[in-house]
Amino acid sequence: MTTSAPQPAPASIGPGRLVLVVGPSGAGKDTLIAAAKTSCAGDPMVVFSRRVVTRPATEAEDHDSLVDDAFDEAEKRGAFAVSWHAHGLRYGIPRSAEDDIRAGRTVVCNVSRGIVAELRARFVRVTVVMISAPADVLTARLAGRSRPTDGSPARRIERNDAFAGFCADRTIENIGLPASAAQSLLDIIYER
Repeated sequence: MTTSAPQPAPASIGPGRLVLVVGPSGAGKDTLIAAAKTSCAGDPMVVFSRRVVTRPATEAEDHDSLVDDAFDEAEKRGAFAVSWHAHGLRYGIPRSAEDDIRAGRTVVCNVSRGIVAELRARFVRVTVVMISAPADVLTARLAGRSRPTDGSPARRIERNDAFAGFCADRTIENIGLPASAAQSLLDIIYER
């Protein structure tokens, strides 16, 4: 008798769409998401899922904060659709994102490139949007951010090497004024 390895379960969470915004630190993901969120205000079919992070929120990054112990508890209760570690911090997307997608909505969230494969396997409709910028732009943006939990800008940029072969469905180069890049993100959110 031969046995084969278990096959992954087919993607089952739908019919809505998950728009994953990814990219290196300093690319401007939060800026573009904030602009798109403002443009989508009043549209109940587009939801911007707030990340939960084990770091205090700042003006530049809109998220909910939990200390490590509270994050552990939330994870044990099943409060997150997905959670991950990056840059010495923990991140989670609330379970409510799954409910919104089941209700047919488009859910937009900022996630790590490291969890995209897992999410593609679980959700029926996923669009991955890579926000990019040249290394010198990333370095300047990180240096100007001054978040003590960020660590070395050079180290955060070096992390990109781990994702050298990463393929997104769409790429937006975020250089210059953010209005054009934000419009590109908005166009992708409204793709059908």
